[in-house]
Amino acid sequence: MRFKLLLLSLGIFAAMAIFGTNDLHADPPTTQKTDSALVRIEDFSFIPKVMTISVGTTVTWTNADDVPHTATAKGDSPLFDSKALDTDDKFSFVFNKPGTYDYYCKVHPHMTGTIIVK
Repeated sequence: MRFKLLLLSLGIFAAMAIFGTNDLHADPPTTQKTDSALVRIEDFSFIPKVMTISVGTTVTWTNADDVPHTATAKGDSPLFDSKALDTDDKFSFVFNKPGTYDYYCKVHPHMTGTIIVK
C-alpha cells in the first residue's frame, strides 16, 4: 500500500513539475462509489475540488473554516443552494441525474468546485 501511495505521489509531483499549477489546493479528482460523499470546506477551498460520484449519491459539505461559506450550484436557478454555513455546519444534497455540476461559494465567488455524476 505504501509503495502504491509513493508511486501515486511521484506521478502527481512529476505532472505538477511538467505542467505546473497555479492552485496550491489542487487535488486530483476524487471518485467515490458509495451512496454518500463528503466535501470539506477549508482554507477558502472545497476539498476535493472535483469529485466523481454515482447517481443517487448524497454529497455533504462541512465548513471547517472560521468564516461562513455556501455551496451553491452555478446558474440562474441553482439546483442547490445552502444557507450560509458557519463553522462545523453541514449541508447535504442528493444528485439524482447524471451530469456535471459546477458550484461556488456566494460569499467568496473565487471558491469553486465540480461534482461529476455518472
